[in-house]
Amino acid sequence: MIDLRLLREDPDRVRASQRARGEDVALVDSLLSADERRRSSGVRFDELRAEQKALGKLIPKASGDEKAELLKKAGQLAADVKAADAERDAAASETQELLQKLGNLVHPDVPVGGEEDFVTRETHGTIRDFTAEGFEPRDHLELGQILGAIDVERGAKVSGSRFYFLTGVGALLELALVNAAMSQATAAGFTPMLTPALVRPQSMAGTGFLGQAAQDVYHLADDDLYLVGTSEVPLAAYHMDEILDADTLPLRYAGFSPCFRREAGSHGKDTRGIFRVHQFDKVEMFSYVAPEDSQAEHQRLLEWEKQWLTSLELPYRVIDVASADLGASASRKFDCEAWIPTQGKYRELTSTSDCTEFQSRRLSIRVREGKQVRPLATLNGTLCAVPRTIVAILENHQQADGSVRVPEVLRPYLGGREVLEPVAK
Repeated sequence: MIDLRLLREDPDRVRASQRARGEDVALVDSLLSADERRRSSGVRFDELRAEQKALGKLIPKASGDEKAELLKKAGQLAADVKAADAERDAAASETQELLQKLGNLVHPDVPVGGEEDFVTRETHGTIRDFTAEGFEPRDHLELGQILGAIDVERGAKVSGSRFYFLTGVGALLELALVNAAMSQATAAGFTPMLTPALVRPQSMAGTGFLGQAAQDVYHLADDDLYLVGTSEVPLAAYHMDEILDADTLPLRYAGFSPCFRREAGSHGKDTRGIFRVHQFDKVEMFSYVAPEDSQAEHQRLLEWEKQWLTSLELPYRVIDVASADLGASASRKFDCEAWIPTQGKYRELTSTSDCTEFQSRRLSIRVREGKQVRPLATLNGTLCAVPRTIVAILENHQQADGSVRVPEVLRPYLGGREVLEPVAK
């Protein structure tokens, strides 16, 4: 959540951010009103309590009619204090509830608009000309079946639509990707983490996933636990309710976890194969830094993602995501989109978001610098979302006979294998 002082001092900036997100601008005025009631009721409560304490000192010294009058006044004052306390709590609760609905402040350099209003920052790699090579590219599902690597029919039989099995070299390819990604992250100074897939409501809400993204979240009602859609959630909540020493920053974690998403609202989109699924594995980078360092850290996370995609020898572009397409917690977000030959377009493979102080305020994570204690900044960056990465590798590195060339970075994790060969029928 944002700083209430900033809201009071510069409400127009917050209104502009809400407008850029396509969210309710009136929320800002409702929040300002609730905050004013919270503060004024707090002042009244403090004044009444002070009066009550002063009166309490007079009563023992009084006698007769004077004491009776003071006792009568004390009774009325007690009722007033109780009412003021209730009013203060109600205003504080309303303020907090409205504050939780407000998205992070959009960075001023973010392009304004919807999903298609992104700005392309850079493009890398060469798109293959399959026509010049003399064959029509197969899509990832056909290649996966030729290789004995992907089984969506049995995935649907066992679990329903948008589930799948990775079999044979498909399973080995996932393990190779995860190990290679973790190796790069570890070399860059990240601490490897295996994180819980189930989290409590305060962890999910604290990272901003129970607002606009709530429809995509799986909830286990009997246990009041949530299945995570990304290890960003447990990594953000890892230091919940803690005060960290400034000299420990930056803290960088690389989390591996299964991820679960309902994919609500995606009916009819990417129904073929494993591009958009309900369960997948992912390696996620997460950073805790001082607020003034967050923009530089955002660039570093982007560079690590570019390093990864370049090592996989994939053509890709980097886009600056438009304001209305940002998640609630992100102030700015960069996506790396790989070229998918059979779709004839770039598709998101990795992303990195600067969440500034938004998550740390909600999760009560602070940093101590001398005598000062303040919120810190959190950032996240996908290094490897496994199924989509497999899609990009199969389609971009396929050969005319249905085999797939293995990028050099993955070969040590596949026993030196240079090519994934079709399975004998």
